[in-house]
Amino acid sequence: VNDPGYQQGGGFRYGVNKESAAIERERLFKIIEDLVLWENTNNEAVLNAARAEIHRSWRETCELNRTHPDASTLFDPERLPAYFDPFAGSGAMPLEAQRLGLKVYSSDLNPVAVTINKAMIQIPPMFAGRPPVGPAKAGPNQGKLHEDWSGAKGLAESVRRYGAWMRAEADSRIGNLYPPVIVTEEMASGRPDLRPYVGESLTVIAWLWARTVKSPNPIFSHADVPLVSTFVLSSKAGKQAYVRPVVNGDSYRFAVEVGSPDDAASSGTKARGRSSNFFCLLSGPTGAPISGDYSKAEGQAGRMGARLMAIVAEGARGRVYLPPTDYHEEVAKGAKPSWSPSGEVPARLTGGTCVPYGLTQWGALFTSRQLVALTCFADVVSEAVAKAFADASEAGLSADARTLDGGGGGATAYSQAIGVYLACAVSRLADYGRSLATCRPKDNAMRSVMPKQAIQMSWDY
Repeated sequence: VNDPGYQQGGGFRYGVNKESAAIERERLFKIIEDLVLWENTNNEAVLNAARAEIHRSWRETCELNRTHPDASTLFDPERLPAYFDPFAGSGAMPLEAQRLGLKVYSSDLNPVAVTINKAMIQIPPMFAGRPPVGPAKAGPNQGKLHEDWSGAKGLAESVRRYGAWMRAEADSRIGNLYPPVIVTEEMASGRPDLRPYVGESLTVIAWLWARTVKSPNPIFSHADVPLVSTFVLSSKAGKQAYVRPVVNGDSYRFAVEVGSPDDAASSGTKARGRSSNFFCLLSGPTGAPISGDYSKAEGQAGRMGARLMAIVAEGARGRVYLPPTDYHEEVAKGAKPSWSPSGEVPARLTGGTCVPYGLTQWGALFTSRQLVALTCFADVVSEAVAKAFADASEAGLSADARTLDGGGGGATAYSQAIGVYLACAVSRLADYGRSLATCRPKDNAMRSVMPKQAIQMSWDY
């Protein structure tokens, strides 16, 4: 919007004195302050206040340029100028421009960015106001005579329905690879927090693993020892939990404790010095060091492995942290993927890369079970699009055969639109569902593989 300060030049005069301009700026700033609040994302009163200011400013601009020779076409007070962004990235700016009432044209050199822009900016208005299609989930909100499907609410509900259908389909096909965990008496020994769950079958939220290499200590050279950046599972106040390694001669196991972790748990098997330096768990912190060069050599020789370190399950009163079981480790390692992404991981990136540790191919960034899941969900997306087409046709959407890219508005384009959003979800799965994604103990959440321009090595994931 126009700055309210006094301006003169080019044949026009505009604005008010400093004192009045300062007051007017504060009024405009208040609109911005309201706009940036997350809870006002869909607050039409706030959005309309901003839209009104944009229209007012544009009418002023048109009035100032009324003598322009092309004023009738360039400065039409009833037609706002469009917003152009040829390098839109993920589309944050075009999206906001569209929400504020401007017609938007955006693009990018990156085809992924273009797809995201289409998903956020182009597709929702194409199907605005339409009721959802697809298999509705049973629940208290289903079966109402009148639903509000204004805006993109109907499209969003369709995506949720087919997402739920995809999940159910995947569970029927590969659910055996993701078994629940049964809380045993042995697990609950010394763990009052687990007593209420003994005998129960809990849904697993995450399996946490540690990479391993052969011990450099000649005494334990036959043993695979863990490389762990931290044994802390949760550092939230009142919900602390950590892994405690129990060493017995030339073997070890992982136990899980609740309560405040000590310094040893916080640092895992990390040694002083470079971030890739560790120590042999069997030899102790003062025993055989495991240098970064040693780990790289082991990885490049194909001798880097992994061992299940802990299981995070969903309990009635929050997350439950459990020790690993042989069964769960065997199930994960027994997965047999039929496909793996090809291509080489970049050997050099601004923030580092995992290539020096032997992870040179894209497929190597995933565990076998993750590859099975990724393949399954990718396959099911296509099936969901076909199902959406059939459901949309049955629901009465037009038989317009034009595709989404072709500007279609019928069952074909609508089902393809649903497929775009489902594919975006699978894309996020490919980011978080690989063996370089780590856990953030302070907020019990996953960390993206690429928070910056890097594909860094992760030791525990």
